[in-house]
Amino acid sequence: MEEIGFRWLLGQGVSLLALALCLVAFASKRDDRLFALLLFANVAFATQFALFQSWVAAGISALIVLRIALVRRFPRHRAIMVGMLLATLVVAVLTWSGLRDIPALAAGLLGTYGMFMLRGIPMRATLAAAALCWVASNLLAGSIGGTIAESLIFLTNVVTMLRLRRDTRLPTIPDTPMPRDEAAG
Repeated sequence: MEEIGFRWLLGQGVSLLALALCLVAFASKRDDRLFALLLFANVAFATQFALFQSWVAAGISALIVLRIALVRRFPRHRAIMVGMLLATLVVAVLTWSGLRDIPALAAGLLGTYGMFMLRGIPMRATLAAAALCWVASNLLAGSIGGTIAESLIFLTNVVTMLRLRRDTRLPTIPDTPMPRDEAAG
């Protein structure tokens, strides 16, 4: 029982580290910074899921590290995206334990498509949907910290999408001076 308790506590601690990394990542308006921080966060998530013995989620989280590295180098590359989708399916098949693995698989597939094929608001919307799948996966694994992390990631993504949308709507200020009122002149 002590080993299970220690493993559980360690998993919660690692998930809090992932939380901090993800919040900083998703709060960024820059896609390159988002991807870099997500590399480190997914190492923490993979470790957390392994500690909770949720092997599909651990495998897909580890695969996400490779996916992020590839998408940064080869954005919008369909063949690599298809390869990553197939790798996600292979990991799921090899580590499948039951229906509780469906949310992690869905998150992996959504995230792969979103990161390779989308940018800006559409990418973050797809990653928000993936975050909801990860919330379910964390709940099923028993991860309190991971559930909070992914819930906050979802909310942070939504707020960042609103910020990006607001930035596209801001009017530009003309460089020409305003005309003077002739009557006051």
